Amino acid sequence: MIAYIVASHGDFAKSIVKSSWEIFGKQEKVVSVALEPDEDPKKLLTNYQTALKGFDQDDQVIFLVDLFGGTPFNVAGQIVAEHPDRMALLTGLNLAMLSEAYVVRDQSLKDAVLRLEESAKSGVRHLELPEEDKGDD
Repeated sequence: MIAYIVASHGDFAKSIVKSSWEIFGKQEKVVSVALEPDEDPKKLLTNYQTALKGFDQDDQVIFLVDLFGGTPFNVAGQIVAEHPDRMALLTGLNLAMLSEAYVVRDQSLKDAVLRLEESAKSGVRHLELPEEDKGDD
């Protein structure tokens, strides 16, 4: 089973995990980690390591983070770079991505990452309203 660390600046990760559990029920091996304002990246690394200790040693782990290039991404990237065979990192966290994460937990890491990336992208849409007929009355 794939385990997930959901990470963000502030309370976003905690809130989106809570929202996803309202839809899908509480999920095992899903941990939210927040980078609090003025928090040192070393503290975030410690929080990631603590979250990882809650998983089995042979679990595959995907970090789902809010923003490419931000501190949660950069610190997670250091960890993933040390374990590329069993860890992955995706950014652009949204509820569509997290919801799909619960469905693809039994897939290979590579396949799960591809599905999550696609679901995150397809979760961004806009409402198209039909144009009103502007005939010559």
